Amino acid sequence: MTVTLPARRVAQAGGLHPIGVFFLLAGAFLPIMDFFITNVALPSIDASLHASASELELVIAGYGVAYAALLVLGGRLGDRFGRHRLFLGALVGFVAASAVCGFAPTIGVLIAARIVQGAAAALLVPQVLATFHHTLEHERKARALALYGATSGIAAVVGQLVGGLLVSADIAGATWRPIFLVNVPIGLVVLVVAARIVPATRSDHPVGIDLPGTVLFAATLTAVLVPLTEGHALGWPWWSWAMLAAAVVLGAVTVVVERRAEQQGRIPLLPPSLLRLPSMSRGLVMVFAFSIGFGAFMFVFALTVQDGLHRDALQGGLAILPMAVLFFLGSVFAPRVIGRFGRAALSVGAVVQVAGLASLVGVVVHGWPHVSLWDMALPLALAGAGQSMLFTGLFRSVLADVPIHLGGVGSGVLITLQQSGLALGVATLGSLYLVRAEHDTAHAFATVEAVQIAVIALLAIGVAALPRFTTTAADTPVIDA
Repeated sequence: MTVTLPARRVAQAGGLHPIGVFFLLAGAFLPIMDFFITNVALPSIDASLHASASELELVIAGYGVAYAALLVLGGRLGDRFGRHRLFLGALVGFVAASAVCGFAPTIGVLIAARIVQGAAAALLVPQVLATFHHTLEHERKARALALYGATSGIAAVVGQLVGGLLVSADIAGATWRPIFLVNVPIGLVVLVVAARIVPATRSDHPVGIDLPGTVLFAATLTAVLVPLTEGHALGWPWWSWAMLAAAVVLGAVTVVVERRAEQQGRIPLLPPSLLRLPSMSRGLVMVFAFSIGFGAFMFVFALTVQDGLHRDALQGGLAILPMAVLFFLGSVFAPRVIGRFGRAALSVGAVVQVAGLASLVGVVVHGWPHVSLWDMALPLALAGAGQSMLFTGLFRSVLADVPIHLGGVGSGVLITLQQSGLALGVATLGSLYLVRAEHDTAHAFATVEAVQIAVIALLAIGVAALPRFTTTAADTPVIDA
């Protein structure tokens, strides 16, 4: 691999070559894609493994809950034991779990493997942002964060597109299994190259693991996400309401325990002083709100195209391609535009996204049920271009003032809020769509999108509350021997 020689030398000196940025992004791409790729394969999994509705939900929920609950811990472990080491170890775990998913003989094995896969993803993804935060400065850091935002957004779209393609291809009669097995060769390539060209960094102020905070935080997230994911499919049994009530209590206890830990001079899992940074506290709220709308959109758009317009999974993935292309292109140019125009660029991006979503609703409602996928292309492109600017700016704001030694913690908190928002959007606005779609699919889509449009409109105004973007000087990275 002669092409990696310059990147290898840069890594040995403690820097991150552009090729290293690419392979870190590739490592993050797989776990994010896997959250969405399973949606289009659920009917095939049902037919193959004879799963119940609740078991199919657990195929998605098990991954999502493990992923969200352990993300902050993943950032903390990377800070303490080395991001490079944890990235590689977690990638091995993710590839192995993907192989087990692909060959799972029963639905129980598949659910268990998905939980392990989600846990490995939670240890892997925070190392990407933390490495960017630790090794890059100024424009290179802003560009890498923008590319991460583009990667996370495109991974959602590609997940549905690739999932539909692989299921439709029915390779060797394997139906749904290739959607997991495809991770194996890609993951192994990333593993081999990243081992050579990604620098081994860790926090220069490593801290211990906050076991009480970790357990309480994971329990709180589980108590929220499990009933919201499973409740609709199971008819909202009593335990789902009991878990939601318990989540409130657990959340309050978590806040008290974390405050006390910081007052005693320890660094808790979720440092209150870190969350009080204006850039992080305000930015996290906006990322969470944005993610609720985005997660709901991906869910209801796929159902509207497949169930409402009776297109197959592959066509459903192709339909959203204009949004993916413009999201990626917008994310590439976003750092330069934001650097010049600041918060105004985020507001303009939000307005463009609102225009695209409103146009899409008009096309769907007025053309139903004879809506052409081509008619939706321009509105989707507008929405993708606008949200790329908003999403990139919000990511940049959240991490702008995070101290270098807390880079892993800050990255973990950010991705946790993003992931939790995606899941919550599907659980809440997705349920609203399912109820209304029983009577009128087009207006069910319009109802959900009206909520998302309102959220984005508020963000267009709210970005004025974000601190001005600042440049944080990077400390010298600590290199593992």
